[in-house]
Amino acid sequence: MAAPKKVCIIGSGNWGSAIAKIVGANAAQNSKFDKTVKMWVFEETVNGRKLTEIINTEHENVKYLPGHKLPTNVLAVPDLVEASKDADILVFVIPHQFIGKVCDTMSGNIKKEAIGISLIKGVDEGPDGLKLISDVIQEKLGITMSVLMGANIANEVADEKFCETTIGCKNKSHGPLLKELMQTINFRVTVVEEYDVVEICGALKNIVAVGAGFCDGLGFGDNTKAAVIRLGLMEMIAFARIFCTAGPVSSATFLESCGVADLITTCYGGRNRRSGQSFCEDGEVHRGAGEGDARRSEAAGPCHRGRSLSHPQAQKPN
Repeated sequence: MAAPKKVCIIGSGNWGSAIAKIVGANAAQNSKFDKTVKMWVFEETVNGRKLTEIINTEHENVKYLPGHKLPTNVLAVPDLVEASKDADILVFVIPHQFIGKVCDTMSGNIKKEAIGISLIKGVDEGPDGLKLISDVIQEKLGITMSVLMGANIANEVADEKFCETTIGCKNKSHGPLLKELMQTINFRVTVVEEYDVVEICGALKNIVAVGAGFCDGLGFGDNTKAAVIRLGLMEMIAFARIFCTAGPVSSATFLESCGVADLITTCYGGRNRRSGQSFCEDGEVHRGAGEGDARRSEAAGPCHRGRSLSHPQAQKPN
């Protein structure tokens, strides 16, 4: 019988803690997984106590997911290498801007046969243009990656409200195992092979959501907003057919949670929508509206400077 797979969650914010509830509960009940799930926590002090100490004694991330108990088998670890070195499955759920430094720290310190799954929405901007986050991780760590994207608002997932999500696998044999790790009665998982399409949906929907926010801020009404969302979805499909070159791009993938469902959720309740609205109303993108995720300097950068996803048609002009 194969040894149980050890799981490590890289990240402990709002979404990381919500997914830790699911992963911890599933690992405790499934013999395919080691009972202890390690979660790397960037150490902070909360009310005079270390956050890892609070999580490991009170089983609650009081800063990023207050009011929700984590399974007792989720172990908060402040040292990244210590948390990840023995893991067979690495679950990446950190802000996209930190992925490079995190992977550099992990490089050479993890199992060569480990597999990863990224829950990080966005793209990485570097000297060579834009890259998918999963590609950055795979290049830096040399592990096979999958991705999980969908209409998954963290607090609603933590509240165990019904939702769906999509896993895209570069290696389709990893799909069933990752589905067992992630799926619950209220968090339903669909596995597809178009991993790059699944991931690019998680980035492009934010751009459309800003446009939806413009509609709200300018008072254009629901009809116009619906048109923006529909046209945005069509452009997402067109974009994927140009830039996602790993295989054929099926329109059906956009009907999964990673596509139209996530787009709708973000265009009506996401931070990027609120940022677009506030920009139109007073000319500013408030941190309270966008929580730092859609500041003008960052949103404008990859959207207008870099046009490359390793595709010759998208290289910058000489």
